[in-house]
Amino acid sequence: MIDLTPRQVQILRAIIEEFIQTAEPVGSDTIDKKYSIGVSPATIRNEMVQLTKQGYLNKGHTSAGRLPTPLAMKLYVNELMKEKELTVADEVSAKEKIWKWRQETDQLIAAITKDLAQKSHALGMAVSGGNKLYHSGYANLLEMPEFYDIQVMRNVLTLVEQAQELDELFERVKSHNPVQVVYGHELGNEYLEDIGLIFTKLTIKDQPCYVAVLGSHRFDYEYIIPMMKYMRGLIETVVEE
Repeated sequence: MIDLTPRQVQILRAIIEEFIQTAEPVGSDTIDKKYSIGVSPATIRNEMVQLTKQGYLNKGHTSAGRLPTPLAMKLYVNELMKEKELTVADEVSAKEKIWKWRQETDQLIAAITKDLAQKSHALGMAVSGGNKLYHSGYANLLEMPEFYDIQVMRNVLTLVEQAQELDELFERVKSHNPVQVVYGHELGNEYLEDIGLIFTKLTIKDQPCYVAVLGSHRFDYEYIIPMMKYMRGLIETVVEE
């Protein structure tokens, strides 16, 4: 983040948060009216030009607004966003599911996948030892404009049915973060540019397992990431008891 000024960070955060809500290119007038940046629309436009040159924004195809790039989204997830505190209801729900199925690995992974799909409003997935696949929440994809394109949907459905490719993708992404995020080109397909994948690695009874949610790259990261961290920690402490 050293190549961005505090004002650029403020503007970029505002653009990303507005884009997550609307799925539309964001213009300087919108930022000026809805966010307290403290500078003129002209100054915001100039900063947006600079952010575009630095690779954090792209021009919208059908408007003068800007769209955050995968580079910007990674910056947001890793450094700009503030994780939400989970509610007591969220924590109790997760504990009940994991405790109920702690001795039954298949049912446990299936329950986690379904719960993540419901909480993320996206597609929940898991790949366990032996490349066994779990899916839940396909209908959620139809609520996102990014999946209205039949080519995007076809390529997503192809990807999520290939356990070996998913496992290789998960293994390929290396980071110190317990929860990983990959976008578009990292998924190895030009049709998946606006798609995001959030995942974490678990060990259940000595078996490695990846659990993930796939959807628009406009995830509610502030909620989904701490939820996945919490579930991961629960499994590490409960399942082995």
